[in-house]
Amino acid sequence: MDILETAAYDRRQRRNTYCVLFLSLSPFFLAIAVYFYLWIPDSSPSVLAAAIKAAPVISLALLVLSYKGGRSLLGVAGGLIFSAGGDCCLIWPELFLHGMASFALAHLLYSFTFLSTRYSSLSPSSSLSYFFCLLLWLLGGGVYAYLFPFLQKTPDAAALTPGVGVYVALIVLMATLAVLTRRPLIMLGSLIFMTSDLTLALQTFKVTEPLEHGRHIVMTTYYLAQLLIAVGDIKAAEGGDEFAKWKKS
Repeated sequence: MDILETAAYDRRQRRNTYCVLFLSLSPFFLAIAVYFYLWIPDSSPSVLAAAIKAAPVISLALLVLSYKGGRSLLGVAGGLIFSAGGDCCLIWPELFLHGMASFALAHLLYSFTFLSTRYSSLSPSSSLSYFFCLLLWLLGGGVYAYLFPFLQKTPDAAALTPGVGVYVALIVLMATLAVLTRRPLIMLGSLIFMTSDLTLALQTFKVTEPLEHGRHIVMTTYYLAQLLIAVGDIKAAEGGDEFAKWKKS
């Protein structure tokens, strides 16, 4: 009876925790609603547009800070702050390189976090995980090779071509380490982040014609990716093999 009561208590505690976390995400969902409602055109860059675009990610950074404390500034919270900086820079086309550098730093901080003891306490990754990681690197290399001739045609080709190469390597590294954490939210977040960036790159470098709802796709997947990474980092403190629990559910 004691065991049953303890199990029931644990379930209630988890439900309460999830409810509190969901309510804590209210500023994020509100900020996203404002962004999509106002939908300021790319042709009208302004400080207001930058603030509205970055607000959802800033709210996630504050949430992670509230759960993890100041140490998370060197982890996911710091990555979210750099991401918000990248969001602001990308409002102005002439700051594209600065925005890309800001996101590159974000991926570095995410990568350092996924190497921390909170993520490395799980059982060893399977051979399937390593094979999938190899596929990620092959995909990243293939995407960069495909983008290369288009990068050469840009006005800032001398800086942009190697810069994109470094960025691709960093986001693939982040996704690789995310897969090896065996945490579903972190894994999905990293893969969706790559999808968002690929969609953006194809349009930015004129590989394809602008998609009818291209910006909607980029921003929806981007915000979703950041949400999954932030919540996944908060849940990482609970411990245990989330991947194993997820497969059983």
